[in-house]
Amino acid sequence: MGVTSDRVEYVCRYGGNGTTTSGVNVSIAAEVTMEIHSVCLPPKESTFQKLKHRLSEIFFPDDPLYRFKDQTWCKKLVLGLQFLFPILQWGSHYDLNLFKSDVVSGLTIASLAIPQGISYAQLANLPPIIGLYSSFVPPLMYSLLGSSRHLAVGPVSIASLVMGTMLSEKVSPVQHPTLYLKLAFTATFFAGLFQASLGFLRLGLVIDFLSKATLVGFMAGAAIIVSLQQLKGLLGIVHFTTKMQLIPVLTSVFHHTKEWSWETIVMGFSFLLLLLTTRHISMKKPKLFWISAAAPLTSVILSTLLVFLIKSKVHGISIFCVCFPLSQIGHLQKGLNPTSTNMLYFNGQYLALAIKTGIVTGILSLTEGIAVGRTFASLKNYQVDGNKEMMAIGLMNMASSCTSCYVTTGSFSRSAVNYNAGAQTAVSNIVLAGTVLVTLLFLMPLFYYTPNVILAAIIITAVIGLIDYKAAYKLWNVDKLDFLACICSFFGVLFISVPLGLGIAVGVSVFKILLHVTRPNTLVLGNIPATQIYQSLNRYKEASRVPSFLILAIESPIYFANSTYLQERLLRWVQEEEERIKANHESTLKCIIIDMTSVTAIDTSGIDMVCELKKMLEKRSLVLVLVNPVGSVMEKMHRSNILGTNSLFLTVGEAVADISASWKPQP
Repeated sequence: MGVTSDRVEYVCRYGGNGTTTSGVNVSIAAEVTMEIHSVCLPPKESTFQKLKHRLSEIFFPDDPLYRFKDQTWCKKLVLGLQFLFPILQWGSHYDLNLFKSDVVSGLTIASLAIPQGISYAQLANLPPIIGLYSSFVPPLMYSLLGSSRHLAVGPVSIASLVMGTMLSEKVSPVQHPTLYLKLAFTATFFAGLFQASLGFLRLGLVIDFLSKATLVGFMAGAAIIVSLQQLKGLLGIVHFTTKMQLIPVLTSVFHHTKEWSWETIVMGFSFLLLLLTTRHISMKKPKLFWISAAAPLTSVILSTLLVFLIKSKVHGISIFCVCFPLSQIGHLQKGLNPTSTNMLYFNGQYLALAIKTGIVTGILSLTEGIAVGRTFASLKNYQVDGNKEMMAIGLMNMASSCTSCYVTTGSFSRSAVNYNAGAQTAVSNIVLAGTVLVTLLFLMPLFYYTPNVILAAIIITAVIGLIDYKAAYKLWNVDKLDFLACICSFFGVLFISVPLGLGIAVGVSVFKILLHVTRPNTLVLGNIPATQIYQSLNRYKEASRVPSFLILAIESPIYFANSTYLQERLLRWVQEEEERIKANHESTLKCIIIDMTSVTAIDTSGIDMVCELKKMLEKRSLVLVLVNPVGSVMEKMHRSNILGTNSLFLTVGEAVADISASWKPQP
């Protein structure tokens, strides 16, 4: 965009004498009298006041204490509780219709949480019962503390796999099971402590690097990876890779073709077709959304009954009890999870290992949880506070470590199912926790005949709709660098890993920022006829050059990273203008005007650049004039004494008028 030069920050006379100067604007045919306003300094502030203001803008842009102003102590207490526990804020508006949707979605994700919890616990080399415990307390905690409406909390494959790998390198889960379990709980505690600390210190700005483009690529890549992982259940494969990348998954699929089961394939694709059909109907006719919402749970019930009835005739369908018999799950204690505070390991030779594992798994789970939460929030047009989510997930994991749970976060597959099943609030997590508790106590035998293939079909149906190719195409049309970040995120997740894929995409986003900062845009401005507006000559064809003037605009802060580039680029503009004037036999170039409306900040390197530029132009008999520097920039230049009052103007029009008048012979 071009730079509008007539934005007024302070309209006052520098020095305060209020005098005016008459001049002639050479861009207008008739002579006019114009009042020339000088640029004034911003209100004086101490260094402490400036630092306080700057830090508050960095760490408290949402002004979290604003709601507490001019409130009674009773009201402040209520607002404080609502801030800490978001459920108190929206709970007063909760109604029966929302509850119906949350119950269906909660029951649906519960049917996934049980087999997934046991599977992921085994990835972490933990007893299967720990996976079930981790599907009870964490969702309950998150429903009280979290701000996402669709995030379904529980164990996830990435954190489970990393924890199992890191801990088993030093401690054998077979030879030293008790020590291994202690380290797992301790790593979970430190993961939560690290996550909560980031939120408490208001470092949610770190998560702001997960841009919309990054999330689009992450969403598509993760959806494909999660879908391919379900081929194990959809094809009936027994031996399957634990890796999450595209090539190892496809290699595993085609290396085990002898394990494919035609019974499993027929049942899987039949239910997959049913689920996709109900989803298509609900998309075409939104009033029939309940069909899509009820389809997953109905499929679980129907498939379980079907397998139970034909179990004596069909042996090729992998069912829940085949993979996890009761003897492997162990004794199911009644009531809440048993306490594990006495198992936290805070001294000894393996403490560093527990801390390291906790920080690594904490970063991975936090990144995945917030990325997934923001993904579904963007689909429903609401915001997820990164700082609140950090604290919620951190406190959740700290509490989990004391209740026989290991690292948990927002699961992509379960959140997709939760969203697809019609979840409206975090109450779906409460329903999930309640269902898991009841299952732990009474209902485990009912899941013994649930086929793994139906769980795979439900997950595929849920995640396939998250591949937003239209959004990717829009990124290509609008911003190629955003599209590059999207593609890097997509292929990084697909071929490397979820965290590294996100890391690469964030790196591309940071590169984009650095590119804009180190190589800022500069423009040549011209006058719109019969106005005092100066805009880009390249953008506005009707704009015309002002004789003897070269009017430039800088669209970036001036820092050490771009000061050298800007000096070279501005001098090249001067050289090109002189060559153009010589070729067209026009009036000699006398003055360079730099519009600093978009220069929001400047450092000492930038000030030195302006000073050096002024000296170089003076050697060429050229005058340098600055227009409309913002308050902080004006203050720094004033303290540096690099420009006089005659070199500063409020608008380009006033600068042209005043300087042109000084060139005319005085009567």
